[in-house]
Amino acid sequence: MMGRLEGLIALVTGGGDGIGRAVVDRYVREGAKVVVLERDRKLAQAVESAHPDRVAAVVGDVRDPEAHLTATERCLETFGQLDIYVGNVGVYDFGAKLADLDVLELPEHFHQVFTINVLGYLLGVRMALTALRASRGSIILTGSSSGSYAGGGGALYVASKHAVVGLVRQLAYEFAPEVRVNGIAPGATRTGLTGVGDLGGGRALREESRLLDGIARAIPLGFVSEPEHHAGLYVSLASREESGFVTGAIFPSDGGLEVRGRPQGAGLNGSGAEAVAKRDHGASPFRPKGDRR
Repeated sequence: MMGRLEGLIALVTGGGDGIGRAVVDRYVREGAKVVVLERDRKLAQAVESAHPDRVAAVVGDVRDPEAHLTATERCLETFGQLDIYVGNVGVYDFGAKLADLDVLELPEHFHQVFTINVLGYLLGVRMALTALRASRGSIILTGSSSGSYAGGGGALYVASKHAVVGLVRQLAYEFAPEVRVNGIAPGATRTGLTGVGDLGGGRALREESRLLDGIARAIPLGFVSEPEHHAGLYVSLASREESGFVTGAIFPSDGGLEVRGRPQGAGLNGSGAEAVAKRDHGASPFRPKGDRR
């Protein structure tokens, strides 16, 4: 059977782990070939080895313009074109509050978070733009639920993810009609997302069990996602047939955070359906409770 991305070529930054790796694996299953830009050499080699002849990896840092140039050139030299650009590298501040940050260290913290979370996207898109215009391609940037809601991180992280929302909308405006630009806003996900410096540097989000368990209690669906939960949206937004009239949009994939609550009786390991059934046993939606006629 033909995949939904058959014959298309993608460039995925951060494609060696987490959501990026889930996107690469799914794109390959859907028929695409992929170039991965990954800072960690072992992760780059692993994803390339997992998909021989379908994935080519470039080792580099998204803060380095040369890394993006090399990745774009690899797409064109190896596969002949570039149809999909997925920006998917980020760092976290583990909820660091502004009042707790040393004012003398604040500029460096800001620089680290914003150069990775925002400038990394700007550089990658700029390098890929000519090729994407030639193919009338698609750009997909990974944002976060923190681009819409406060409290999912500290001031630096939340501000950087709000910036990604603005970036998606502005680039959709600038690049139309040749290139579509959209974003996906995952909620809490078990990934290797790390902090920078003394803002959680060396910590990986997937290892923070207590933090993730607390987050799960606030998610209407009742659990923290795995990277694979988001991959289908990246396929849909990359497909001209499925989303050819969509640009400038941010799609949430956050377990229903907009609902802002959990149904009474719902637990972490279930939907609460049994409690609801017992509560409403015998009741009809067309009769007052207690009426058993």
